[in-house]
Amino acid sequence: MELPKFLMGDNSDHQDAIYIIHTEYPRFIINLVDDEIEWFESLERTDEEQLAIEVAGLIEEASAFYDREMEQFQD
Repeated sequence: MELPKFLMGDNSDHQDAIYIIHTEYPRFIINLVDDEIEWFESLERTDEEQLAIEVAGLIEEASAFYDREMEQFQD
């Protein structure tokens, strides 16, 4: 099975949270409400600056994914 790069998650115990799951390496869940990230694997990189740039890009992609999904629900 081929998974999409991003999935939306929901949990009735955390009704105010907006979870986006990134299914490719590095796998993580981000709560877009407070930008808290839970990583599924440890990130082992010596170039922390490059890692920070990549993570920032993934967060932007997750936010854009959410925006596209919400636009489709509104249509």
